[in-house]
Amino acid sequence: MFYAEFLKPDQTNVRVFAAAKQKFPSTIELLSKGGDARILLNGNPAINQYGCTPYPDASLLAFGSSTASAISDAAFASADLLRNKLAIAVDDDSPEVIYSDELKRIKHELLNLCALDDLDGLEVIFGASGTDLHLIIAQLCNQKCHKPTLAIMPDPMETGSGVSAALAFNHFSSRTASAKMATEGTLDIQTTTVEVVSVAMRFSDGSCRPESMVDAEIEAMVEDAIEIGQQVLLILVDTSKTGLISPSPSCAIKLKQRYPHQVDVLVDACQFRISTTTLRAYLECGFMVMVTGSKFLSGPIFSGALLMPDMVAKKLLSHPIAASLRSYSSRAEWPKNCVAAKALDNVENFGLLLRWQAALEEFRQLRLVPEKHIQHFNHRFADAIQNRLNQDENFALIPVRPLDRFPLVKNEHWDYVPTIFSFVLFRDGVNGVKQALNHQETLEIYQWLQLDTNPEGKRIGAEINTLRCQLGQPVFYAINNGQPVSALRLCLSARLIVEATINNGEKEDEVIQRALSVLDSVVRMLGLLPNIDFSDDKLMVKI
Repeated sequence: MFYAEFLKPDQTNVRVFAAAKQKFPSTIELLSKGGDARILLNGNPAINQYGCTPYPDASLLAFGSSTASAISDAAFASADLLRNKLAIAVDDDSPEVIYSDELKRIKHELLNLCALDDLDGLEVIFGASGTDLHLIIAQLCNQKCHKPTLAIMPDPMETGSGVSAALAFNHFSSRTASAKMATEGTLDIQTTTVEVVSVAMRFSDGSCRPESMVDAEIEAMVEDAIEIGQQVLLILVDTSKTGLISPSPSCAIKLKQRYPHQVDVLVDACQFRISTTTLRAYLECGFMVMVTGSKFLSGPIFSGALLMPDMVAKKLLSHPIAASLRSYSSRAEWPKNCVAAKALDNVENFGLLLRWQAALEEFRQLRLVPEKHIQHFNHRFADAIQNRLNQDENFALIPVRPLDRFPLVKNEHWDYVPTIFSFVLFRDGVNGVKQALNHQETLEIYQWLQLDTNPEGKRIGAEINTLRCQLGQPVFYAINNGQPVSALRLCLSARLIVEATINNGEKEDEVIQRALSVLDSVVRMLGLLPNIDFSDDKLMVKI
């Protein structure tokens, strides 16, 4: 049942509706609640730790979806509509019941949009973020057999800074999804031992390690763990922050088939840069899959979902989890009558609900675009961006492997075309030799590009003719001359694909040119870098 149907527009109901709206938190407030410290707003204008506002920001050129995106007008309107309905519904029923019923609706629509609603026994657990879900799944796998667990994850630099802490049941933020204060790095869940190891995806110079080398290292780790009686949670990332898949699907399939009872495979697809065909194939292999609505789909930050195939769900959800997970999860976010969730409190997180509502609005629009149109545009976009990055001496496109998912998926779909383009920045050095920017310099450019106005109200960047734009946060890439070097990321999102492909692709050129203009702004910035002062979070160009 959907509790909050619109009231008939007579004068009495209009007054009731207005009164309910005043008592209930605003859409902006809700979109900024129900997550860890990263979601909190600071500054003027108020932004979260990813530099995004919880309301539409039409003046920002958004190409940073590998990190986060400002919410679109359509997605905000959808979230606002749901918020207004909830404001009425809470007068007639408990918030917990409303939350539970609305999450069921979100679940059904998510599975429908993923073309998974015919997959028998598929279960969904919602979570505030991908990091929260790592914590939850590690607890589930560990509770299953009460044996020491080895969690094997890809390089945290390519996944998430808090993932290794979450897998070890440590707090990964100063604040939990339930707004409980925590001490980062401390253990809050009593459990058997969990050992977390990571496997490098790149050499120290930034080049990709051969897939065969990565797979062989992981296979050896799994075999050693099984031999000493450990359970294994193997995490396969598809795709990483810089656009890699690791380990290979063939490696994960082989290990799962060889050790069906000792190895659980979790696919970290939190970027959601996979087709519905790929998603289904992972689940049919018996792999769990994590997705979020806040990366490729370009919904607001903090909306995660864990998809569990039937046999895995029956195995993992039949054992109660630690009560201390109450700080991270609510009973309504788990399957109905789930034994694992019995210790959890039945509380609502309307912020999570609204954020998924917004993300699904973007997903609906993407699913209306024929796959051949997505493939066509993705190819054009990738060619244009790669050509520019390869031909401009101010940039170095960092290497990635092809997005090869064979034998998991035998036919090519839109997700085999790259949608994340990572690059290192260079400026003039001694004797005219180009020098790579260090991490701090790259971070400052990333932050500066998003700024709007200085305290005097003057448009920052007007002096050097740059645009307000957002790229993916700098991600550590390599060590160069003893200095850490990071890469920025220009990303294609579902929202941009929809915009480009409407009306038979009439805006393809416009979207591509917009992306190239973002790179133009970066180049202008690099040209004045020695004369730019970033103090006090505002730009000053020294004349």
